Amino acid sequence: MAGRPVEGFGGVLLRPGDSGYDGARAVFNAMIDKRPALIAQCESAADVAAAVRFGVRQGLEIAVRGAGHSVAGTGVTDGGLVIDLRKMRNVQLDPDARIARVGGGATWADLDRAAWSYSMATTGGRVSSTGVAGLTLGGGSGWLERKFGLACDSLVSVELITADGELVIADETKNRELFWALHGGGGNFGVATALTLRLHPLPGMTLARLFWPADAGPTVMRAYRDLFEQGAPDELGGSVFYAAAPRRDFVPPALQGKAAVGVTATFTGSGAELRTALAPVLELAPDGMMLAELPYAEVQSALDDPPGFRNYWSAEHLASWPDEAVDLFGARAADMPSPMTSQQLVCPWGGAVARYADKWPLPHRSAPWVVQSYGVWSDPADDADGIAWAKNVCADLAPYSTGAVYLNFIGDEGHDRVVAGFGKDNYDRLARVKTEFDPDNVFRLNQNIRPG
Repeated sequence: MAGRPVEGFGGVLLRPGDSGYDGARAVFNAMIDKRPALIAQCESAADVAAAVRFGVRQGLEIAVRGAGHSVAGTGVTDGGLVIDLRKMRNVQLDPDARIARVGGGATWADLDRAAWSYSMATTGGRVSSTGVAGLTLGGGSGWLERKFGLACDSLVSVELITADGELVIADETKNRELFWALHGGGGNFGVATALTLRLHPLPGMTLARLFWPADAGPTVMRAYRDLFEQGAPDELGGSVFYAAAPRRDFVPPALQGKAAVGVTATFTGSGAELRTALAPVLELAPDGMMLAELPYAEVQSALDDPPGFRNYWSAEHLASWPDEAVDLFGARAADMPSPMTSQQLVCPWGGAVARYADKWPLPHRSAPWVVQSYGVWSDPADDADGIAWAKNVCADLAPYSTGAVYLNFIGDEGHDRVVAGFGKDNYDRLARVKTEFDPDNVFRLNQNIRPG
């Protein structure tokens, strides 16, 4: 592979030993340490097509990297080819049509800042460093989901380079079955070089962060659960969680760095409206509280998680969250590794999430609650304990689970979990689409759908 081995490629090629190679191969999860033979830093769809054809011709394992935020580290490979899209971060807005066209390497920070200048937004992730393509094609859970649906619900079209190096467009009129599959099927069908997303008017946004000592957990969690089960407005989103209280001015010094129960609340409206919607929880008099009306782009970046830590995440979708499950969830918090960086949380679904439950290949959308465990630590010696804790949080709640799972929230948990992410009928339909567009499973470094 001396010289320029990729015919028609105009981007930057990096090999082991090249300046910038080690930085380019590093991904968000520091547990992943792989050394690709070649990193193709693409600048256009033509570059992506050339790289795909080259990788297939050479028999190389192909990894596709957007933002590199996959907890499973699927954006990098040992000894294979990485198709790196991070130079393709362009965002083009049509504010009159309320749509945005974004490059395959764009992050939510890129899109959110551009859209907010027109007081518009679409559902993105809960941190701004996540890639638009990876999150959206996997479904797309985020702060705005109860109001506007998952990110994929606002997907208008996708430009995709397939395994044979051809550019196809999928939308409501072209390649409709592929378009259906891209609403949750992830990167299984090709490399998304551009996505067009529908934007929604969003004139105001409010963020609140509340903290109590951990022993208040059962009371806080029951109040939070009852609020949503009794009909909280779709404008209200967020989570309730166990973690260490942050070292911030709004948290009393005696609670900073200590085990705590917290609530993150977002509201697509004013601070006064949030206070009204969240009143039953606010009545519990949090020890620490921050509430601010902020631009959506700032809400999105307020809780950004830094790279360089070791990560293991898991999730379960709950059919119900009764008192005994609340207590199990609280008891597991005592085992949390590195509580200053790890957390376990429960997010409310419902609203617009549930309204699209039968349209796309994501059967878990009818679940009212989602449990997530985020194990985050720095010492490799803690790997076994961190992984076991993340698994145990979800295992404790498994008796209350729907059996389904949102695959963007988990790492590699085996093929059965992939099937559970779609349900058997949807999985079989996705496998037929996979067979049409990627019969040799070239794009297999993902939550993999095997060709039919």
